[in-house]
Amino acid sequence: MNICHDFDVVVIGSGAAGLSLALHVADNAKVAVLSKNKISSGSTSWAQGGIAAVLDDRDSIKSHIEDTINAGGGLCDYDAVDFVVSQGKEAINWLIKNGADFTKDDEPNKETVVEGDFHLTKEGGHSFRRVIHSADATGKEVQISLEKQVKKHANITLFENHMAVDLISDKKRGKCVGVYVLDTGRGQIDVFRAKSTVLATGGASRAYLYTSNPDGSTGDGTAMAWRLGCRVANMEFNQFHPTCLYHPEARTFLLTEALRGEGAVLKLPNGKRFMDRFDDRAELAPRDIVAHAIDHEMKRLGVDCLYLDISHKDAGFIKEHFPTIYKRCLKLGYDLTKDPIPIVPAAHYTCGGVMVDLNARADIKNLMPLGKWRIQGFMALTAWRAIHCWNVWFLPMRRQRIF
Repeated sequence: MNICHDFDVVVIGSGAAGLSLALHVADNAKVAVLSKNKISSGSTSWAQGGIAAVLDDRDSIKSHIEDTINAGGGLCDYDAVDFVVSQGKEAINWLIKNGADFTKDDEPNKETVVEGDFHLTKEGGHSFRRVIHSADATGKEVQISLEKQVKKHANITLFENHMAVDLISDKKRGKCVGVYVLDTGRGQIDVFRAKSTVLATGGASRAYLYTSNPDGSTGDGTAMAWRLGCRVANMEFNQFHPTCLYHPEARTFLLTEALRGEGAVLKLPNGKRFMDRFDDRAELAPRDIVAHAIDHEMKRLGVDCLYLDISHKDAGFIKEHFPTIYKRCLKLGYDLTKDPIPIVPAAHYTCGGVMVDLNARADIKNLMPLGKWRIQGFMALTAWRAIHCWNVWFLPMRRQRIF
């Protein structure tokens, strides 16, 4: 039997974007959150390195904006970059308030502008340490903390194993009125009617052999919005993370950029470094430059992978800051404290998507696309009105520019 549900807001996707929005509107609305699989099965839980925002008085919004635009190769929309970067601190504090437990610094920095003394690391393209993290499992920490808040909110109902099939359109009024959903447990299509429908379905990088994305990252949200009549843009732009573990049993396991931020170096099979031939910033160049360099060297040498080496750092430091990566690599036969680790670039972020403005308005009324967003290849943070989103989960695309 088919079921018809009525909600004020239906959120398609249960990662940081969807859960953040649900929490912000649930005090005044009846909210449904749909997850294709388990609530924690999306990309958020897989994210390792951290979230970039201006969190230290010695850093500045101006510097973060400049780094972003420089790394974006002149393709960034300045207004969008300014919007995102300027609201980072507020969004970080909101995550902390909602239980996110970020790594503290052994030598506290008294100039931090968030509550508590947190360790800030550095990633490619940044001129300052501004990446707050939870060891090397930041996404998992953020996901868990948001899930706890969502599960205890009386106005939020979670629907696991419910896969959105298509959006429902009121063509006369030119608006979205809900979504058709497959309950995979029952094998039935149900109707979720809503005053507002939110797309928070993630990217499409599962289309690639080597990717950092889980199985659910198949571009469903963008496809549904396109069929409804929304414009999409920049779908040809896909960001490749430079360092995914090269192993037949772990084709989606990422080796966070924070490794290079803490001193890891890239090497050829003969043990020689090569990044200085491609960019003065070497391993800390933006991701597109590093990924292109690795790809170039692999093709030039005719090899299947290159290597990432942090074994010159103190073993205790490696185990403390990268416990998840250390344990996973050890299980697969690599000791991060002793061995160079085989790596290949992997599809990471889908940079294109549904076109919206800075208020998350798409071409169809009552439809709000929120999505994984890279402005230039950094992790950044923003808040859309009252909606604080992680890494960034709001995709404002204007004038057909790529971020």
